[in-house]
Formats: sequence, C-alpha cells, structure tokens
Amino acid sequence: MTMVAEQPDIDPHTNHHGDGAADEPSIRPRTRRREDSAADEALSVDTVVSEERGRWAVDIVVVFADGIVRKRVDTHPTKSRAELSARMIKLAAERDIRGPLKG
Repeated sequence: MTMVAEQPDIDPHTNHHGDGAADEPSIRPRTRRREDSAADEALSVDTVVSEERGRWAVDIVVVFADGIVRKRVDTHPTKSRAELSARMIKLAAERDIRGPLKG
C-alpha cells in the first residue's frame, strides 16, 4: 500500500493533447514513486506543527523501510487550526496504514 495515491493535477494553462484545443485542461500525475525505492508500504506516520513567518505549518512525516519522507501539507493562521488539521491528517494516514477495520 502506498501512502500517496496518484491523482490527476489539472493545469488549465497547458494542453498536451496535441489537438490544439487551448481550453481543454491537461492531466499530469501529481506524485510518482521513486524508481530506486524498495518500500511498498509505509511503516508509520506522524504530523508536525511548527511556526514559520507568523503562520503555523503542518508537515507530514512518513517512515518507509528505506527512508523517511517529510512533506509540507499546508499553513494556517492559528496554532489551534494547524493542530486540528494535523490530527485529522494523521488519523486518515494511520487508517490507510492499518487498512480496513475487520468486524
């Protein structure tokens, strides 16, 4: 199981369809699995809230068998909103790691 699913990211300013229709958005993958990665599954996940330039940043830290990935999720104007966001992100990510509940 991978932590980050590939979801299309629409760029309305480019068209790679080759048909000349400028108003049709192109779709490109948002994330890709590293070619040299040996990990198929995340082992654990955590979130970190830190203050940066007057805003509160939320980062997600994912541990794989072959390394650790830390990515910025978003920034918030208040610490309480950032902490709430971090809790929700962590709960959703942990659910993905554990898989579906049985019973």
